[in-house]
Amino acid sequence: MTARPDDANPIEFDPQGEAAAGESADHRDAEILTLQEEVGQLKDRLLRTLAEMENLRKRAEREKAEATLYAATNFARDILSVSDNMTKALELAHADAIKDAPEAVKNLVAGVEVTNRELLNVFERHGIKRLDPKGEKFDPNLHEAMFEVHTADHPPGTVMDVMRAGFSIGDRLLRPALVGVAKAPQ
Repeated sequence: MTARPDDANPIEFDPQGEAAAGESADHRDAEILTLQEEVGQLKDRLLRTLAEMENLRKRAEREKAEATLYAATNFARDILSVSDNMTKALELAHADAIKDAPEAVKNLVAGVEVTNRELLNVFERHGIKRLDPKGEKFDPNLHEAMFEVHTADHPPGTVMDVMRAGFSIGDRLLRPALVGVAKAPQ
């Protein structure tokens, strides 16, 4: 059987309906593209914000660690003179000078030695290191030259004598070492 125009399901041609459907599809496609662009921009902003927040977190951690490490800097500088005085006292009270001294003096010297060792241990626990550069190459970043020693026994620029030890905290210099430096003989 062949279909006739008067059958129950006639196929009609509607040029306006087809045009409206085409416009509607174009409008939806344009809207989808706009939304996809917006999603891309928002995703980019989100990723940048996450990266910025991670950088901020790392910087805050680094600054906190530095603040903790360097918080004692001024106090450490002030207490270095105590260490210097104990070291000088111990140098003056070397074993030959006190071998005939009374027992009380020997005990006093032993107490100063123990106290000095404990002070240096406390310094170490807090990241404060003693710089005793004797025999090392002179470094103007760590040492302060007080005098020159004319000698052929050591290469020029070698630290020959340490007048006062230097100290550092972390990677920063608290106080330079005062040194005498070898110089080639004239």
